[in-house]
Amino acid sequence: MTSLISLVIDSVPYAKNRAEAYTLTVTANGIKITANEPHGIFNGLQTLRQLIEKSSVPFCDISDEPAFQWRGYMIDVGRNYQPVALIKQQIDAMALAKLNVFHFHATEHVAWRFESKIYPQLNAPEAMTRNKGQYYKEAELKEIIQYCKDRFIEFVPEIDMPGHSDAFTRAMGFGMQTEQGLAAVKELVKEFTDTYDIKYLHLGADEVRITMPSFVPEMVKFVKGLNKEIVAWWPGKITDPNIVRNLWFGDAGEKEGSEHVRTVDSRHTYLNHMDPLESVVTLYFRQYNGVTSGSFDNFGSTICVWPDRRIATPEDAIRANAVYPAMLAFAERIWRGGGIPGFISNIPSAANLRKEFENFENRLLAIRDRFFKNQIFTYAKQADIKWDLFGPFNNKGNADTVFPIENNFLSYKAKPFESTYGGTVVFRHFWQPTIDGLFSQPKENSTIYARTRLWSAKARSGKFWISFNNISRSPATDPPPVGKWNINNGRIWVNGLEILPPKWTHGGEKGDSEIPLSDEDYAYRSPNKINLKKGWNEVWVKVPVTTFKGKDWQNPVKWMFTFAELR
Repeated sequence: MTSLISLVIDSVPYAKNRAEAYTLTVTANGIKITANEPHGIFNGLQTLRQLIEKSSVPFCDISDEPAFQWRGYMIDVGRNYQPVALIKQQIDAMALAKLNVFHFHATEHVAWRFESKIYPQLNAPEAMTRNKGQYYKEAELKEIIQYCKDRFIEFVPEIDMPGHSDAFTRAMGFGMQTEQGLAAVKELVKEFTDTYDIKYLHLGADEVRITMPSFVPEMVKFVKGLNKEIVAWWPGKITDPNIVRNLWFGDAGEKEGSEHVRTVDSRHTYLNHMDPLESVVTLYFRQYNGVTSGSFDNFGSTICVWPDRRIATPEDAIRANAVYPAMLAFAERIWRGGGIPGFISNIPSAANLRKEFENFENRLLAIRDRFFKNQIFTYAKQADIKWDLFGPFNNKGNADTVFPIENNFLSYKAKPFESTYGGTVVFRHFWQPTIDGLFSQPKENSTIYARTRLWSAKARSGKFWISFNNISRSPATDPPPVGKWNINNGRIWVNGLEILPPKWTHGGEKGDSEIPLSDEDYAYRSPNKINLKKGWNEVWVKVPVTTFKGKDWQNPVKWMFTFAELR
């Protein structure tokens, strides 16, 4: 094969997304990428990068374009600051995955992290409650924006208003919903849009009690006057049908007399609420906006990382939220379209869908090994882990109840009532019935036993992830009790030997949003080392639950377990 690579701007026929469509042809005569615009050439180059194997490329003829126009990734740097180098690393991953919108949430109760030269008190350490004095200087933010532009990624900053603004109030001495506050916010927005080359401005505008009715409509009118397109959270306080509604709950709502409302779907795309293995499954199978391909109304989707809780290091946001595997699963589906209706947590039972996921997982792991060798990639192969389920047994409100099955695990011959696959198995999700667990009608006071078998060609020590409650990175969830895997005392045995929980750093303590998570879940602690024998190894997991009522609205019960080997 010659080394000729041709990049050609020419007409790509039948393309709905003119700017991003491309064709890629590899023959004995060379490689040719054709696109209507440079963005399409860039997309073709990302595909070519993934096709290259040991300095060779398979012959192919590809015509490709995205199903959705808006394919976004959001980080919350208002609550937890991230350095520029780490931000660039995430932008590089976005580019590889052909994501094209970077949503940058940088003002919060905790801190105002956009530099302001007219109101420098906003960036003062005393106005911040975490990462004090850390904010994005003008030169740094321009560098990030240009880094995005060079990769055909739209930078969408969020200046949240009028809620999520305690840092503003501390710095200024008055709240946003005052005449002084409204005037100051207008000055800040004007300063920002005069300084930075942006198309969209996200105004937040949710989770707030309105005390100044004129604030929101005034700001909408003002930003429109600056010739910027507005994005805002929905449900929220901005009802203008001409803005882009970023859904975080419910649906697009009433159209207010307009025939079309552009929507970006972020419902159940918050990685901080997901178990890492679950996130890849649910994002891969999703129908974004409830449709199989985009339109003017169904603009696309954004996955979000909201580690409301303080984190120990910026890299923990990547580690605990499984950012890169989740990003790749999302990117695959939002580019291709399709998916299945509803919100799921587990690998589907249908054989064709399981096979489809297994094929995707193999590609995911290949991309991990090629492009993420030196980065944090929180994922383990799970498509081939089959569980037989036994029960459910009525524990009458006592999670410690021992059933006869525990007395003869290795010789137990009863027929399972169901089988499922995955490294993480969710029986009941936080938000059942909105998000489906394995059981459509789970019952309280139930104990289920799950069994799998592992083959090992020799006696060895393996590394395993084990968990019984994925702690969200948002609320102040309590750590596990001392000496137990979780509050309901889940247990696990391998070849009849019980695997005991770690000695938790904060075991038995009350959860606190200002105390970073340290070892509460498998994603950010050392894996369990388990000795395996040659041949078949039998694993049994006991998963009890009592009530489905959490200690408060922030901590609903998620009935689940995780067991997966790092291979």
